[in-house]
Amino acid sequence: MATAATERLRNYLEAFHTHGANEAGRPAWLRGLCERGFARFCEVGFPTTRQEDWRFTNVNAIAQTPFQLARDARLSGAIYGDTLEACRIPGAACQLVFVNGRFAPELSDLSGLPPGVRVGSLAQAIAQDGGLEAHLGRYVNIERDSFCALNTAFIDDGAYVYLPRRTVLEAPICFLFISIPGDDPEMTNPRTLIVAEDATEASIVEDYVSLGSGVFFSNAVTELVAGEDAVISHYLIEREDRQAFNVSTLRTQQARSANVSSHSVLLGGGLVRNNVHPVLGGEGGECLINGLFIGNGSQHMDNYMLVEHASPHCSSRQFYNGILDGHSHGVFHGRIIVHKDAQKTDAKQTNRNLLLSDDAQIDTKPQLEIYADDVKCTHGATIGQVDEHALFYMRSRGIEEASARGLLLLAFANECLERMKCRPVRDYLQDLVQGWLPGTSTPAGADAVRAGEAARRWEEVG
Repeated sequence: MATAATERLRNYLEAFHTHGANEAGRPAWLRGLCERGFARFCEVGFPTTRQEDWRFTNVNAIAQTPFQLARDARLSGAIYGDTLEACRIPGAACQLVFVNGRFAPELSDLSGLPPGVRVGSLAQAIAQDGGLEAHLGRYVNIERDSFCALNTAFIDDGAYVYLPRRTVLEAPICFLFISIPGDDPEMTNPRTLIVAEDATEASIVEDYVSLGSGVFFSNAVTELVAGEDAVISHYLIEREDRQAFNVSTLRTQQARSANVSSHSVLLGGGLVRNNVHPVLGGEGGECLINGLFIGNGSQHMDNYMLVEHASPHCSSRQFYNGILDGHSHGVFHGRIIVHKDAQKTDAKQTNRNLLLSDDAQIDTKPQLEIYADDVKCTHGATIGQVDEHALFYMRSRGIEEASARGLLLLAFANECLERMKCRPVRDYLQDLVQGWLPGTSTPAGADAVRAGEAARRWEEVG
């Protein structure tokens, strides 16, 4: 077993040396950051189920696969205009496209950005702006999370957003990360840095998709810095191939009175881990963590939330809904830490799950750690099936069973989607989610949304 682990580590060591040789011209601070990340990854390796944060998720399938750094597929003939158009959110301020982790300017559209706003390739931003040293790698904890350490070791390209003070963007900024699997297992480590100065407002979307089928590992890390009075919404959409592995980490740092929302929609992938780690570091901050995961077949979807209240008078809300069918396995591990000085904290955590088959499984673990004495914190979780009384009620009104079941599932999903304030993203996701609901036949468009809302109101009243 030790020999196998050594061989796997040698595989990453060769990749790291290749990566370093190709990037010898990078600044010294970045080389040092990558070296620290790789040293930490070599020290701890991949997590195991003996670690409490990974108790319900076995990552041996990732650890035992000999991944190579993804090849440059930006000129691949697999990318067509209709594919990009299908992934485009109508009304977006811009769309940046990344293919196997590398920025593809010829496929991107940056025409809708106002003056002063910087959006583009992280690699280009590092080459042009030494100021990134103040933020890049300063927030994610590579000591605690080996996947973050691995991503840091292989920082290459990704997205960069800078919003100057008092910038207000009505339309969302969209990043489309396309994975094109090859003949051999490949890995990419997209890195995103978002710096929002004081009194800014914006919505940012990260969308992960696959073109073609094959073994592919996306290990993504996003650092989001929100200044005083900033209002930032972050959206994660994951809909990769069933053979794909996806581990994503969102680390947010909030200043005084900042309001940050994290919205996650997990649909694809074989093994998916979604980490959200906000730190409310300024007084009066607010945080919303909202998510929906829909699993089928043998999919495994793990949602790990770590909310740190570090300052007084802050509030956080967590709402996650899961829909699981087939042999799929879902995980919700929500952890709230209220530090000693975070008096007057108001935190709430809720996880609701529907199991559509006898073989579907959910592990849910709400958790509170409170070190202050003047707080208001609650948590709860529910696990159930589609309400047969609601189903009977709808069938008695002439709605066929498949459509009635679909309306109830859509209503359950809409509980999360309706919390999304950016209307173009919300409308796009409502149409997208409807097509991913398992084993249903639902009406299309707005009629289904209205009918689903009616079904949910009946269920609540009944």
